[in-house]
Amino acid sequence: MQCIDKRCDGVDRRDALRLGSLGVFGLTLFGRSPAFASIGDRSKAKSCILLWLDGGPSHLETFDVKPDAPAEVRGPFQPIATNVIGTYLSELLTRTAKVTDKIAIIRSMTSPLGEHGIANQYMLSGYKPNSVIDYPSYGSVLSKVRASENVLPPYIAIPSVRGPAGAGFLGTAYDPFSIGGDPSKASFRVKDLDFYPGVDAERMNRRRAFMDQLETFQRRHEKGNANTDSRFEQAYRMVISEKTKRAFDLSLEKEGIRSKYGLGSFGQSCLMARRLVENGVPFVTVDYNGWDTHESLVLRLKEGFAGAKVGVGLVPTFDQGFATLVEDLDERGMLDETLVIAMGEFGRTPKINTRGGRDHWPRVFSIALAGGGVRGGIVVGKSDAIGESPAERPVSPSDLAFTIYSLLGVEPSLELQTEDGRPVQINQGGELIKELVS
Repeated sequence: MQCIDKRCDGVDRRDALRLGSLGVFGLTLFGRSPAFASIGDRSKAKSCILLWLDGGPSHLETFDVKPDAPAEVRGPFQPIATNVIGTYLSELLTRTAKVTDKIAIIRSMTSPLGEHGIANQYMLSGYKPNSVIDYPSYGSVLSKVRASENVLPPYIAIPSVRGPAGAGFLGTAYDPFSIGGDPSKASFRVKDLDFYPGVDAERMNRRRAFMDQLETFQRRHEKGNANTDSRFEQAYRMVISEKTKRAFDLSLEKEGIRSKYGLGSFGQSCLMARRLVENGVPFVTVDYNGWDTHESLVLRLKEGFAGAKVGVGLVPTFDQGFATLVEDLDERGMLDETLVIAMGEFGRTPKINTRGGRDHWPRVFSIALAGGGVRGGIVVGKSDAIGESPAERPVSPSDLAFTIYSLLGVEPSLELQTEDGRPVQINQGGELIKELVS
């Protein structure tokens, strides 16, 4: 079965929030809590950009090449040297090779889950999914625990996110705000920054005044949280804010910067992510799908799809956006306080299949991190000679979650409550990946 724009399970989800049409008692845009835990020296990242490579990128064609393995294992691409002595990457990662001193590679990620949905959940929360509780993702947890007066939402998805990247038991108030479009298109507009048809500024002001009266009445009869803005107020401020519109406006960037990121969807999404964290957004996810490469590996990863220019495949496109993002953040003095993560839900099989692709393989795979207190120029762990299993220092998604929360200043033992009042730690069983922490 051929899967290009979607994973092989056919998942394609888009949120459907509409500002101006929110009902009086259905206001579920954003929320936040002042409960923020700091854990000292390990906490360096003020924000996080997650580049989510949905579908499962091949570690053997990116960060863990095996030039000495048999042909059916090593694949069609050769290793190249990086600016870190002894560290080699795929020949498709030419730009990343020049900033390898700023990134850390984990080559021994391991998980027992090889189906997209449940593997996504594990990687995006640090919890194996179960039928009893729906665990929140990193961005949603950060939205819950970090207080902010920013008019922009605390968790933004470009262009949108899949189910496991949502708020889980925290409720829809902590779901990501999805921009809902392709920032590389000339016609791009953030879907909720304009008044809903039939709702003008005057009507919004009347609705705001009504909400103020309603909330004043409620505060007289209920014990409220003085530090939590009403969701309608947040939505209102976002619609009328010039700062919000400027943060999303890529035309304000110099043309040379836009070109450097790559003028396609992924590159411009990375650039928008940088603009958003520059404007105080704590967590931004860039969703880059299409990595479920069961067939036509060379075409998909290197050359791009039929009719496209050579060199616009998945890996070169990722390479340009990722490397430029790291370099740009560094040049702006933002990298130390911005954690960048590039990962998918699992890797691909060591042996190329009869269709010229690789199938799901969670037993060992690779991810990359940069900034936010992460040591650059290192490789954590090692896979075996054919990229089949961890050979040294296996790292679980729970360990990764513990480390991400630690770098973001969130105590991994922090408890959040489900709707029925059940306390749940944001991480269980994970340990700090000490080699990563600078």
